[in-house]
Amino acid sequence: MSLQDDLTAAAVEELDRAMTLGWPQLSAATPWGDTFDGFTPEGREVCFERAYMWEHEAGGDIRVEVTVYEPRSYEDGVRLTRVIAKNGSDG
Repeated sequence: MSLQDDLTAAAVEELDRAMTLGWPQLSAATPWGDTFDGFTPEGREVCFERAYMWEHEAGGDIRVEVTVYEPRSYEDGVRLTRVIAKNGSDG
């Protein structure tokens, strides 16, 4: 598996976890973000960034961003984004 494929697989897994929280739970803490160390499916040591922010305006849809990168290679990382709609649908 290539580095980019491995980073993408890790980002997809993390984004899926990030999306398990619903709008009601997240709206009280948005905007919020965190960075932590972890491992990709292939065992590479990486950094995970998870961020929740308002998509357009406070109180509306919440954008969820996950970035996965090797510790000294942020610019070569993978960023994925999804939206948790206020009305309950995923974007």
